Amino acid sequence: MTANIGILDRALRVLLGVGLIAIVFVGPETPWGWIGVVPLLTAAVRFCPAYRLLGLRTCAG
Repeated sequence: MTANIGILDRALRVLLGVGLIAIVFVGPETPWGWIGVVPLLTAAVRFCPAYRLLGLRTCAG
């Protein structure tokens, strides 16, 4: 797996993931908030399978 997520993209994924998971504990308390785990995992490993399929890359190099 070659990294295909850049710094800004990674930061946005972390914010989105934390925000979605926060929905589970605050607000409507819907289990759909756990979908926030996906952007957190992709940010942690710096690889997005969807980017690979689409031929996208946001990191330098």
